[in-house]
Amino acid sequence: MQTVTLDIELQPFANDTVVARLSGKLSLETVSGFLAQLRPNESQKLVVDMSGVSFLDSAGVGALVQLFVHRRGQSKAFALAAFAPQGTAVMQVSGLTRLLPTFSTVEEAAA
Repeated sequence: MQTVTLDIELQPFANDTVVARLSGKLSLETVSGFLAQLRPNESQKLVVDMSGVSFLDSAGVGALVQLFVHRRGQSKAFALAAFAPQGTAVMQVSGLTRLLPTFSTVEEAAA
């Protein structure tokens, strides 16, 4: 059985914004590491670049919601950017595109 992984690269962006570039699967096997790495982030705005996510399941969606709620509770901004087609479909079916700030590109999300 192949190991499921999610790599997260944090990159500083303008105006106290950090971009988290994800690569791999955001799924049940990887959500705990995802939350452990991104919840402590203290930047004013966190943009999660989803372009490298090859698979998103309901646990991954739940982790995105948890991170959004956590940051909102700290009065910090959060945005999602550049979903791959599978991720876009999952977000649309779940109805979360109306709740979570979602953008086509990282640059739009960071603005």
